This record gives sequence, C-alpha cells and structure tokens, in this order.
Amino acid sequence: MKLMEHAGKEMFKKYGIPVPEGRVVERKEELGAITIPFPWVMKSQVLVGGRGKAGGIKFASTMEEAEKIFDTLMGMEIRGERVKRILVEEKLDIEKEYYLSFFLDRSSRQYLMMFSYEGGVDIESMAEKILKTHVNPLAGLQAYHLRRLPKEVRDIAQRLFHVFVDNDCELVEINPLVIAGGRAVAADSKVLIDNNALYRHPEIPREDTELTALEREAREKGIAFVQLDGTIGVIANGAGLTMATLDALNEFGGRGGVFLDLGGTDDPARVREAFELMIKAHPKV
Repeated sequence: MKLMEHAGKEMFKKYGIPVPEGRVVERKEELGAITIPFPWVMKSQVLVGGRGKAGGIKFASTMEEAEKIFDTLMGMEIRGERVKRILVEEKLDIEKEYYLSFFLDRSSRQYLMMFSYEGGVDIESMAEKILKTHVNPLAGLQAYHLRRLPKEVRDIAQRLFHVFVDNDCELVEINPLVIAGGRAVAADSKVLIDNNALYRHPEIPREDTELTALEREAREKGIAFVQLDGTIGVIANGAGLTMATLDALNEFGGRGGVFLDLGGTDDPARVREAFELMIKAHPKV
C-alpha cells in the first residue's frame, strides 16, 4: 500500500525528519489561505512515478501564477491517474541533493539501505553510483552502517530507519534528500507499507492510500500489479518467482518497468489481461 507524498511527509514529521512547510489543497479558493511566502512549489499528488517529467510539478512566484497552475494541474492525468489534490510547499534554496532509502530485500532476508550522493529525477539511471548496505533485522541499524554517509544526513538515516521498521514498510525513500539552509530536508517521500500489516496501523488515513486506476483494474481481475520506473515488463506466476526475476534483471543491469503476478494460473484469458495491463501501464516496455 502506497502513501501519497503529503501523507508520507506527515509520517516523517512524527519521527523528527524535517520536511518543507506545505499545505494540501483541493479547491482554488484554498490558495488564498496559505501563508507560506512565495515562491511556491506546486506538486500533483498521485501514486504513480514520473510526475515531474510529465509536467506535474510547477513553480509559482505570485498568486496569479499559482491560480493558473492550479487550473493546469487539477484534473491532469498522469500515467492513468487523475490529479485530485495539490501539495503547495515553500521553494527550498537547494545546495546539495542526495538519495536515501530503506528496502526490504527478500532475497537476502535483510533490510537494504541505499544511498547516493546524487539524487533527483534521474536516480534510476545511476544504479552504479548507489551505495548499498545490508542491515540485519535482528541487530538493527548500527553506527558503522552509516560511515559512508555524509555526517549531515546520518541522523535522518537513523530516523528514516525507524519509520521503515515501526510502520512495517517494504520501502521508504527520500528522493531528493536535500541540503537547504544548512540542514537536511526530505523534499519528497515514498512510503510503501506491507498490505499484510495494515491491521496494525489503524492510525494511517485510508483516503491517503488510494489505488491507482490500473491497480484497481488489476485487483478486480485478480492480478497483482506493481508499476516501476524501468523499461522491462515482467509477467510471472507467484510472488517469489516475480521478485527473483526482478532481482536477476537488476543483477545484469536491467530495470523492471512493471510486474504482474498471475497468482498461479496459466489461463490464456488472464495472461491476455496481464499483457493489456502492462501495455496500458508502460507503452514503451
């Protein structure tokens, strides 16, 4: 289950991770009540990736610009998902951009911390620059795990690890993790929670965990569907085989663009539906 960016940032704030000052709006009239000084960053709130490249993030220097941008963004469709909310934030004076995440590495049965000295929209193309550190779930994150990280982000790494573990996450990601005004700030958030653990987290607002249109269609057809940022489509039978296939692709420099788990069937109609979903999700796969 994925959280919207603004919901992920609210979670980060509870753990003391700095985030930009911001407010979520659904109506143009709400812009006038925002007290954040200009310039603003106006960010479409969708669960799919690639919104920046799709024009879903814009900057406003005046209220007139903000209102025009609101009209442009609200209702925009990004990779099959319609924009219903916009996050308005202060524009940070960015000095550096990093990438930081924790991921549940099922193949090693450990947590995986990933860090890069280069963050931003093109992180997927810089796999060779990502520092990977496995963390034993029984021992947890230790000081020696953080030695290769800049001192200015080590505290946030520790706090992000607690977000990851405490909330039964499969992935938490800050991209970019920026240095602005001499401090580290989570300029974006990605939080993916294990569906099987949701019953333990009634505090998480369900309206911030909506399915995308394609995820909803896949669920109705009994197909497990996850959209990624790569260029290779994977259709497999069983979650274990699917994850192993993605791991093998990564090992040889490939990146999954979408994967679909048929759930143990070889029914031709189900396979056809999976192909149709894959094409809708990523026409260039």
